[in-house]
Amino acid sequence: MKPELYQRVALTQDLTEHQLKQGDLATLVEYVPHPKGGEEGCILEIFNALGESIAVVTVPISAIEPLRADEIMSVRQLEKAS
Repeated sequence: MKPELYQRVALTQDLTEHQLKQGDLATLVEYVPHPKGGEEGCILEIFNALGESIAVVTVPISAIEPLRADEIMSVRQLEKAS
């Protein structure tokens, strides 16, 4: 099922270039078509634990999933790029 805009979603894969990991939460901001007809993409906004925006990324729709009632949130420290 395609998540609704402005809902929280979980990443289904690591995004090492952004120091994000599978299971991290994001807010779905927009859907975008692939410029060459490939997989649809989505724009995500990532927030830290205090609710401050720390990144905006574009990923394929297969890189996100809706949150489920049988999941629990946790906190991890963001690794700084060296």
